[in-house]
Amino acid sequence: MSDFDNLIAMGFDRERVEMAVGKGGGLEGALGWLETNQDRPLDELKEEFEAGKASSSVDAKPTDGGVAASIVCEDCQKKFRDEAGAQYHATKSGHTNFAQSTDEIAPLTAEEKAAKIADLREKAAARKAVQSDQDKAEQKRNEEIRRKSTKETQDMKEDQKKKEQLKEAEKKRREKLEDIQAKERIRAKIAADKEERRLKSEREKAEREGRAAPIPAASTTPAPPTSSGPTTSKPASAYTETRLRLQMPSGNVMKTFPVDTTLFEVAAALSQESGAEVESFTQNFPKKVFGQEFFGESLKDLKLVPSASLIVK
Repeated sequence: MSDFDNLIAMGFDRERVEMAVGKGGGLEGALGWLETNQDRPLDELKEEFEAGKASSSVDAKPTDGGVAASIVCEDCQKKFRDEAGAQYHATKSGHTNFAQSTDEIAPLTAEEKAAKIADLREKAAARKAVQSDQDKAEQKRNEEIRRKSTKETQDMKEDQKKKEQLKEAEKKRREKLEDIQAKERIRAKIAADKEERRLKSEREKAEREGRAAPIPAASTTPAPPTSSGPTTSKPASAYTETRLRLQMPSGNVMKTFPVDTTLFEVAAALSQESGAEVESFTQNFPKKVFGQEFFGESLKDLKLVPSASLIVK
């Protein structure tokens, strides 16, 4: 395999490998360049490569004579085949004194090259493992943020839904009350018109017969019963409030509500006090279960007036 193929097999980026091999210096020089520049942005390396500039320069003194065959670090006497290897050494060690040398460095043997490749593959795998762990941790954090955001959104939607249900129940209660009042006004108007027509007919009859017109009664409303007279119970329609005995898991409570209160409003009041959602109400006599489909009805329409005993579930 070529140096290019070996580096690609190790997991290095193709574009970085092309630049590393293009720098010269064989496999060792390419590996040194890749390690030196592994944390630099790709765009920055491309610009530098196209301009023919090295990422860091090594100022090597010229030889006194002969052809330069290597570069030597005068700080530690280590020799390098090419400038890429010397640059890598300068980056890692901080040494700055380099000179050209006529000493040739023997090429890596097959075993040395294999060992070098194996070592770099191990380092590349370690880097990938670290990056994988970081990616997993970041993914976990993002998932926790997403779940928290989803829960907050759901809680907001649930609160908004409850507010809308209360608003709708209040609207229905108000509309029902207005409808009752309108019907009462109509009945009163009809009764007044009927009485007016009766009185008119009697006056006309009295005039034809030549007698005095009848005097209309002052009021047809019966007087309230005295303490000595008999008393009668009021009809359910005459009550404006109802008293409920509510059997809850925490104990029994007595509450009074206007007769136009919806069962949903009763459930909401109990939920606010106990912190638990109310799913249904059960009446033992007559036996009846009021599920959520009845929550929009008023206590009056459900015949829970003037009092009732309900089991809360």
